[in-house]
Amino acid sequence: MTDTAEKARAFAALHSAPEILRVVNVWDVASAKVISDLPGTRALATAGHSIAASHGYADGEQIPLDLMIAAIARITAATDKPVSTDLDSGYGHPGETTRRAIGAGAVGANVEDAMKPLDESVAAVRAIIAAGEAEGVPFVLNARTDALIKGGKRPIEEGIADAIERGRAYLAEGATTVFVPGILNADVTRQLVDGIGERKVSVIGLPGALSAPEYEALGVARISYGPMTQRVALTALKHVALDLMNGGVIPADTEALN
Repeated sequence: MTDTAEKARAFAALHSAPEILRVVNVWDVASAKVISDLPGTRALATAGHSIAASHGYADGEQIPLDLMIAAIARITAATDKPVSTDLDSGYGHPGETTRRAIGAGAVGANVEDAMKPLDESVAAVRAIIAAGEAEGVPFVLNARTDALIKGGKRPIEEGIADAIERGRAYLAEGATTVFVPGILNADVTRQLVDGIGERKVSVIGLPGALSAPEYEALGVARISYGPMTQRVALTALKHVALDLMNGGVIPADTEALN
């Protein structure tokens, strides 16, 4: 696991740098190679939703774990960059699932709390970190809290307070960063960074969200894009297919990327 451990240490260091870590999500070998070869790419992250969709499954641990792990292994083998993966809620056994992901070459993961009781969520974080230690890999956990997106109709202030409480608890157990998905404006982001810590918050770039430079200025550590990258690719496919069916031709600027 020496190479994996070295990649994990390098990946962890990227989260504490002054510059926000931009991680473009991939879902198969072809997308991983395209992103890995870009000059600005420092690490890759898989999108669980996108991997599931590419195999014909809905999101949310509907894809069999064996198939997910196999997809992760193929992606990590396709790049020399560190790869973080999406492990949903840990498939019922977050420690064992993490061990398998490390065996597939992953150096970090997003694992969501799905708003389970805090003690259960903390125990899951503890199990993930312990699995990394047992494998000799300083696993980079981007601990996700759904306090904002699954908080129901409660006031936003309560969701922020919950995200901060959970985030601090996850960091205390060894998580590297706290992922708070949602369309976060500057005010909410500032409160989360103040409460969780400078360069400790991870966000997702969704339509309507702030840009990476804006999040960077607010002290955010990392931005990723989840299933949006696959949706962009499929939207482009849809548009070119419609054009082809109406007499168009393949665009002249199409690159041979595989």
